[in-house]
Amino acid sequence: MKSFRLLPLLAAAMLAMAAPRAQAQSEPFRIINRTPLVATSLNAVRSGREGWGGNLLNRGPLGPGAQFSLRPAEGTGCRFDLRMVLQDGQEVVRRNADICAERTVMMTLPPVALAPRGAPGAVPEGKPAPEGAPTPAPTGPATPPGARPNARASASSGTGFVVAVDRVMTNHHVIEACSRIFVRTADNRTLPVTQAPLADPRRDLALLRVAGNPGPVLAFRANPVRRGESVVTYGFPLAGLLSSGPTLTTGEVSALAGLADNQRQFQISAPVQQGNSGGPLLDRQGNVAGVIVSKLNAARVAQRTGDIPQNVNFAVKGTEAVAFLRQHGVTPVMRESTGAERNAAEIGEEVHPSTVFIRCER
Repeated sequence: MKSFRLLPLLAAAMLAMAAPRAQAQSEPFRIINRTPLVATSLNAVRSGREGWGGNLLNRGPLGPGAQFSLRPAEGTGCRFDLRMVLQDGQEVVRRNADICAERTVMMTLPPVALAPRGAPGAVPEGKPAPEGAPTPAPTGPATPPGARPNARASASSGTGFVVAVDRVMTNHHVIEACSRIFVRTADNRTLPVTQAPLADPRRDLALLRVAGNPGPVLAFRANPVRRGESVVTYGFPLAGLLSSGPTLTTGEVSALAGLADNQRQFQISAPVQQGNSGGPLLDRQGNVAGVIVSKLNAARVAQRTGDIPQNVNFAVKGTEAVAFLRQHGVTPVMRESTGAERNAAEIGEEVHPSTVFIRCER
């Protein structure tokens, strides 16, 4: 008889334990960025669900040490998969987090994620790139000493710009050998590239299909570019080291040919860094005059000549980009560059909504 009397007591105890847990499912929990970098995207979905859903950081990025509060919908349960994308393209993922038991979830980088990463235009150790030539993207992730070979895929970044509806142009070397490609738009949306890119390795150009309206279309310059004209670059150099947002630089067209008299390119004096690759080169009317591609390897030139060259960078000519688009059935917007020059700040404001950050996963 005593055993039967225990049954109501056990049932009451189980209900008492379940009630706080059920209530916790609908209470807010905190996600804290415990990395040294700004997070540009945050996703939270029920464990086991396919896809990551929308970016929760629609009011701006999440800085190091900052927190984000999230109240789950009623009935979603306690188990969540969380993903945070950092400004340099790295991902921090927590699978099957129990938010009923752990009301504060720390998002931290694992040790292997702190290893140096390859980037478009970077020179691998011990293998200097040819002077002025774009360095091909790595064919696979480097494995640091002591790290697990398959711990996680490597990632690199570059720049692109909108050339037609749902079409983004960049360099071929930015997206070469990528298993997945994403673009981050000016309004902080992350959009996937859903089809294989169209590429021209000789021109070092690529065309990406990005559904979801990545931004307004930029116009290409219709009249010839002259030596000495002022130009503006816009892109994402040295992601994770410099500003997480785009950077604007100014300079001039120094020569109407590139390295070794390459007639497909301009030589420009506007500063170019890793990550600028694939960004637009704009004239002072705001039209695309070219596509940023590379910088001269100053260290190699100094070894050979004893002199360090300055402000020697290269861009694919706009005429080459236009020909590439037309070959693939895309009709670019063309506009004459006439009238008074505009200041660089105005051009930056105009091109900003059309310029995207590109993340390549290998």
